[in-house]
Amino acid sequence: MGEEVTARGRGRPRAWQDKSAQNTIKSLDRAMEVLERLSEMTGATLSQISADLGQSPASVYRVLFTLEARGIVDFETGPQTWHIGAGAFLIGSRFLRRTSLVERARPVLRSLMEATGETANLGVQQAGQVLFVSQVETMATIRAFFPPGTMSPMHASGIGKALLAQRGSGQVARILDEHGLEQFTEHTLVVRDALLSDLARTRVRGYSVDGEEKNIGMRCVAAPIFDVHGEAVAGISVSGPSSRIPPEAIAGLGVQVIAAARAVTLGIGGLMAV
Repeated sequence: MGEEVTARGRGRPRAWQDKSAQNTIKSLDRAMEVLERLSEMTGATLSQISADLGQSPASVYRVLFTLEARGIVDFETGPQTWHIGAGAFLIGSRFLRRTSLVERARPVLRSLMEATGETANLGVQQAGQVLFVSQVETMATIRAFFPPGTMSPMHASGIGKALLAQRGSGQVARILDEHGLEQFTEHTLVVRDALLSDLARTRVRGYSVDGEEKNIGMRCVAAPIFDVHGEAVAGISVSGPSSRIPPEAIAGLGVQVIAAARAVTLGIGGLMAV
């Protein structure tokens, strides 16, 4: 009968999937290249930018002049340097307003659960403790369960230790002084020096391990998530029975958790720690 019509999203032309050069606005692409490069510099002269990009000073100047009119870049007359302007910040802040950590992390949590077969968790630091804000449970009969709103001490939590490892020594000391090192199992790190050594190892390898420190028979592997300032604002983890997470499986899970944390970090416009 009639031809089958393929639905397409509103606001997209018929050939929106065509990524060929004919659909690229070359002048706009060039302008974005200039803007992206300038954002990586701490101020730069016209000659520096043009030499770095291999473009003529005249072309780069036209781009900068146009962006300056929109407030996207600023020109400092003294040193004759160009900088990212307030207009760029306003555009970025609009992105941040629609960005939700939980919303961005949800598909990553689901993918992590499917890849590992274990429950994936998202937590943030709240009043010196870990507040679990999202979770995707495994379908396995025996599984970890931390419903949103659950609080856990940082020293006996995978996410807690992942976050503590990114804090300064003064911050760590204040948290430990205020909350102490309560013992939950025979594996809980209740000696401060032992915990600090564990945090040092966490920083080096990029992930933390809760080895039955809160609950006997349960292990957790976690990694930190960073914000736009490169500060650890949350943690992502996988938790499960020790029988399914033996010591020899921890390093592999660590790699997967770090990758998941990186995905969320990039999703919220964050910067990975160097």
